[in-house]
Amino acid sequence: PSLYRLRPAFKDYLWGGHRLVDEYNKEYDGDILAETWELSCHPDGPSRIANGRYAGKTLAEYIEAEGKGVLGNHCRRFRDFPILIKFIDAKQDLSVQVHPDNRYALKNEGQYGKTEMWYVVDAGEDATLYYGFKQEISKEEFAERIQNDTVLDVLNKVPVQKGDVLFIESGTIHAIGADILIAEIQQNSNVTYRVYDYGRVGKDGKKRDLHIEKALAVTDRVPLIKTKKSYPHVADCDYFTVDKLNLDGKMMRRMEGRVSDESFVSILILDGEGTVSCVGDRGREETDSTQRVSYRKGDSLFLPAGSGDYVIEGSCDALITTIRDKAAPVRIGIDIGGTDTKI
Repeated sequence: PSLYRLRPAFKDYLWGGHRLVDEYNKEYDGDILAETWELSCHPDGPSRIANGRYAGKTLAEYIEAEGKGVLGNHCRRFRDFPILIKFIDAKQDLSVQVHPDNRYALKNEGQYGKTEMWYVVDAGEDATLYYGFKQEISKEEFAERIQNDTVLDVLNKVPVQKGDVLFIESGTIHAIGADILIAEIQQNSNVTYRVYDYGRVGKDGKKRDLHIEKALAVTDRVPLIKTKKSYPHVADCDYFTVDKLNLDGKMMRRMEGRVSDESFVSILILDGEGTVSCVGDRGREETDSTQRVSYRKGDSLFLPAGSGDYVIEGSCDALITTIRDKAAPVRIGIDIGGTDTKI
């Protein structure tokens, strides 16, 4: 059995804070830590393995060495590693932005588009974020509002608190507000089109670039309709399925799971401490081959597909992410007869 703790890549974007160091045990010595990329094979910020014989290697190097079978059968349809998981500490407001879908991003950026979900790990008392439009607007009005800095007036402002979940499909305009800490599970992409940035300047003293033409091309300009289709999961789509685990250490202090050949399992620890044991397919009794890893707040664990039985013990809030089969795939059958062809 294999059970890997991951070390994240670090991002010091100007809007970030220091909570990921102070409260989430991140080993980083800079002044600002905006994001940690906890499960990542993206070249802009790969995570690394912290234990076992692959310690020090990137997750991508591990997958290359072991073969794509460690990702599971449901990942075969993806060209690259399918997802990216982050912690985001927004001390200040993030820019208003939008992400393209796969078709547009692959054509124009050479990488996947970006559908994502946010789990609000913590939020200040009056914390808000922007999520879609209040009402439908025309492309012309959208362009005009970007130019005259009034785009916030037509966005849907949402108060949030700890435990809230938002599902953000590609094409949805959005912005995380100040004083919010988020766990983000997303497609493996780093394509963001910035629409509005409060007039801020970057480290070079210049205003950060906006991507207005591309944003106009990909933004869905109608209000969001909330659906409950993810039940019983926290989030569920063709790119990722996310479940919430809560062990209180008293009545609920142990969870048994199984990592099948269908998908790897990612465990992101939002709070608490305890151990994860991987006993493989040798049954549930502990043996000398049982692998045990301790966890604490902020940890990211990776279990390869086919690892078999595992047990989480202790007290924790955690997000468990897997990849399911694509929903309702289209299959086409062609019957070529002597006189006619049927599809």
